[in-house]
Amino acid sequence: MALTQEKKYTVNDIYALPEGTRAELIDGDMYMMAPPGRRHQDISAYLHSTIYNYIHDNGGRCKTYAAPFAVFLNEDDRTYVEPDISVICDESKLDDRGCNGAPDWIIEIVSPGSKRMDYFTKLFKYRTAGVREYWIVDPEKEKVMVYLFDCGDASMYDFTDEIPVNIYDGGLKIKIK
Repeated sequence: MALTQEKKYTVNDIYALPEGTRAELIDGDMYMMAPPGRRHQDISAYLHSTIYNYIHDNGGRCKTYAAPFAVFLNEDDRTYVEPDISVICDESKLDDRGCNGAPDWIIEIVSPGSKRMDYFTKLFKYRTAGVREYWIVDPEKEKVMVYLFDCGDASMYDFTDEIPVNIYDGGLKIKIK
């Protein structure tokens, strides 16, 4: 839920928050973030290490980052997100602050308080920003929604399925369970 406000926030407002306070900014609306739970962190660590190892072992040029990692989706200062996992294949988008522009692949792991953001707000924002592939991992349902924005395709998988990573032409398949 966005904070009630009369003004629109900017990235400067995010950086002015007290140390340890997590928030995201979408089109000038600030959304506070609760700390993730243990299962969320287990899934995040597994996915990040699996993706990182695949890229490393295959001499890939993409970089993978786990939250908190700053992604500035737009050319303005009104959108700042921290996806659970970001994969960026164009290193010119990276600087010391984070990623400037759309990552190639984003994974969000649903928490009880983030369902609406992950399934609706971020889905729309990521699609319009130019993200190529977006996964929504739902630990409660043990399901993964995979959106391929380049071709307009969407598929649902179970945690027991081998899920193909399309930005790697199916060379990487991930089974979460």
